[in-house]
Amino acid sequence: MSIRPVLETRPAQPTMEGAGVHLHRAFGFHDPSELDPFLLFDDFRNDDPARYAKGFPWHPHRGIETITYVLEGAVAHGDSLGNTGTLGAGDVQWMTAGSGILHQEMPRGNAQGQMHGFQLWANLPASLKMTAPRYQDVTSPDIPEIIDDDGTRVRVIVGEFWGRRGPVDGIAADPQYLDISVPPGVRKTFRVDTYRRSFAYVFAGSGAFADASQPTGVLLEKEVAGQELHLRDPSGDRTLVRFGTGDEVTVQAGEDGVRFLLISGAPLQEPVAWHGPIVMNTQDELRQAMRELRDGSFIK
Repeated sequence: MSIRPVLETRPAQPTMEGAGVHLHRAFGFHDPSELDPFLLFDDFRNDDPARYAKGFPWHPHRGIETITYVLEGAVAHGDSLGNTGTLGAGDVQWMTAGSGILHQEMPRGNAQGQMHGFQLWANLPASLKMTAPRYQDVTSPDIPEIIDDDGTRVRVIVGEFWGRRGPVDGIAADPQYLDISVPPGVRKTFRVDTYRRSFAYVFAGSGAFADASQPTGVLLEKEVAGQELHLRDPSGDRTLVRFGTGDEVTVQAGEDGVRFLLISGAPLQEPVAWHGPIVMNTQDELRQAMRELRDGSFIK
């Protein structure tokens, strides 16, 4: 067994998308090979409806899959194929845009006005760029939750973990998507397939990932003259942790415990031509998509 080293940690950056949704972006629109097959990850969390209520009005997607995971509030969605629905707290939607789709996503707060969720973009291989669009909507009760003897909780959204399989299937990236909560002071190790790219996104509490060589934005532990040195970054949560090669990820939970997403997927290692919500393999394919958007032939 080999622990995956921490290659990099960085705080998610505040940005604005849609019609004025304030969110934090952990990665996206930079180097698509960094976390191949994943392209973008956003954390939309706010308790002021004025900063999210206008949502993400009608926009296109082609060549990717989007994974939306809601923790608080709800997201109403609709698309050009006539699909409509609402994701509530704990629900997941995996949308395969494939050959093309127009859709909108409109966040709503809970009774206290709080809205919190995540969206991950996964690339599609060239062979599936123009596949038929489809949705997988999964309600919270259908997502397996495992509670270990030490109190560690794992929601298995996609993939197999500790003998349980998540309800979302048939995904090109063959990912593993876990929502993990580790109690205060508990040290825990999680298996990750050696051949997958992997990252963690810490969004509550604090923790230290083994082999970190710099502050993780949560809690850093390292040996100094035989003693542990603890450093807490004032940015707290909303921290991306990018791992190197290995088959285990080890975390030491801080005094308040730690909650994070652990996500991995098989890299595609294909060329990427990317403009906004459309991701193809060549510039010619990208130009064709833009022409089709203009002439009304985008939806197949």
